Formats: sequence, C-alpha cells, structure tokens
Amino acid sequence: MNTKHVDAIAKAVLYEGYMLYPYRPSSVKNRQRFNFGVLYQKSYSEAQTGSDAWSMQTECLVQGDLVPVVELKLRFLKLVDRSVRQLSGQSPEPFPTDPIHFDPVSVIEVDGKVLVPWREAIECEVNLPPCKLDEIAAIPLDWKFSFPAKQETEILRDENNRLMGSIVRKQDLVEGVVEAQAISLGERRFKVQIRVKNVTSCGKDSAQITRDAALMRSFVSAHVLLGVNGGQFVSLLEPPEHLREAAAACQNVGVWPVLVGREGAHDTMLASPIILYDYPQIAPESPGDLFDGTEIDEILALRILTMTDEEKQEMRQTDEHARTMLERTESLPMEHLMKLHGTLRELRSSREGMP
Repeated sequence: MNTKHVDAIAKAVLYEGYMLYPYRPSSVKNRQRFNFGVLYQKSYSEAQTGSDAWSMQTECLVQGDLVPVVELKLRFLKLVDRSVRQLSGQSPEPFPTDPIHFDPVSVIEVDGKVLVPWREAIECEVNLPPCKLDEIAAIPLDWKFSFPAKQETEILRDENNRLMGSIVRKQDLVEGVVEAQAISLGERRFKVQIRVKNVTSCGKDSAQITRDAALMRSFVSAHVLLGVNGGQFVSLLEPPEHLREAAAACQNVGVWPVLVGREGAHDTMLASPIILYDYPQIAPESPGDLFDGTEIDEILALRILTMTDEEKQEMRQTDEHARTMLERTESLPMEHLMKLHGTLRELRSSREGMP
C-alpha cells in the first residue's frame, strides 16, 4: 500500500486530541485525554455497560474487473506511563556498594530541567497480509496481534555526574484481533467488513479498574487504512446512483470511512474515528500538528505565543511533542503568521451562474 499521499492525514488522525491547549498537565482538559478512537479492554467496556467501546467496525464497497486484493493496516497509539523518582538520601559514589533507593515524586528538577509524571504514547502498526476478496468471502481472516509489556529506566545525573533520580517508563501488554471478511454482491462487487477488537486480559475484577488503568491497555486513536489492487473503493458519501442503496446499507461503528489520496483516486480509504470528507487535506499554511482539529491554527498559534514564560516552561518540560510544537510556533516568521490569518481558495467569477 502506497501511503505517501495519506500519511499526513493519518498522522493528524493518530494524534487528534493527544494534548489540548493550554498544553500543560496542570490544565483540567489534559488530565483526561484521549477521547478519540479509544478501544478499551472488553471486560472494562462491559463493566461500563458498553458506554466505552472495545471494538469498531468498518464496512465499505469495492468493485473491479478482476478479483480485487485489499491491503489492511491498523494504526493506534499505545500509552506509556512515565513516572519520576528522586534519589533517597545522598548521592552515592560513582560505584556504590550499597543498594540505591528512589522514591516516587510529583516533580524532580535536575540542572534547571523540571520533569513531571505524564502519559506518553508510542505508535503501533499492524499490517495484515494482502486479502483476496473471493478468498475471505469463503473463509474470513482472523489476525491476532499483541504488543508486550515493557519497563525502561533512565538514570538522571546532574552536570557534575551526581546521581539525582530516574525516569521510569512502563507499558502494559495489549492484545487484539482484526477480523476481515468480504460479502459478494454480484457483478464483481464486494462489501468488505473489518472488525478490530481489544481482547487484552483484565487480570482482576473489571468493575474495580479505573479509566486511567484501562487506558494503559487500550488502543488509542485507532484507525484502519485500506488499499485495493485490481479494483476501486466506492465513496460512501457520494456513491454512484446504482450503488446508493448498497452504500447506505454499510454499517460503520466508531469509524467514518473516506477516500484519501489524490483527488479522484479510488485506491485508498481511511476509516477514521473522527468525521472527515472524501480527500481530506492538511492546509498548506499549517506549520505542523497542534493536536486539536476543532480549533483554527491561527488561534492556537496566537494563544501559544501569549502564554507566560512559566506556562511555556511547563509545556516545554511535559512532553516531547509539546516542546517541538512550542519551539516551532515561537520560530514562525511574521509572514507565516499572516498566511494563517486567511486564505482564499477556488476563486470564481462573480458572474458565474448568473443569467
């Protein structure tokens, strides 16, 4: 699958809501993040009476002269719990003989750099083998996957090489399954159905699990990219008249499938957790991801620039993505900020359409 022309859109979907203005952990909205495309553990979802989804379903139409082959790619964020710990007692010699103890703290400062606990994220991708639609119409495909638990410790030392503390990054195990099947509609047309399920084991009473704990075992910003060879996808937003009824019968749960890539292409579809239109594009004036597609770049850029030095410092020291965004925004030249103020597109004659 050639994703060259859709990577920017997929990346924007992946990080939608990752961190919201004012981009600081002390703000209320950033204490409960990740509201888009979250697939929780099945047991947690059922304990919440299904209000929090554990699965999603994509249905779309494919037609072609040959037997089409569909490629599938699942993408999501896996959360990483970052805690900070401070050395208990005096800094030992370079080669200590006694055990070293670290105590969890809410903040640690090393050489002017302040670190706080935070939920980071890593990108996960699951690639399925190419699926011939006549084959998965006869025998549906169940593709199981998992990403292991992991813990890493980063030792913190000051400029004099004295041991000060540590950063501990912890990931939980996540397990899932992608189910793919096709339904023949005759005349070389197929309905493709993709289900993604989070089947991670709970390990304890699901009713006692908090949302924060459940998020560590969730698929965040989950979405599916589909590519087709030997056929073409049908727009579900603007299907041709003879396929309107079949398009309306497609049942999509938790996702919104749209055509992506070059305008007029029908070989790639994105099943997005947020509502999009066919062929969405990142505005060329946009300098980079601001994680909040419900806002306007100009507004967010100006808000960032008017933050106090203390607020910017907190933003800079919270998250690598936030630090990069702050530095990028602060370095924007005035002419680029002016471009964000407004852009005219698709100019037409004022006489167009007049009698």
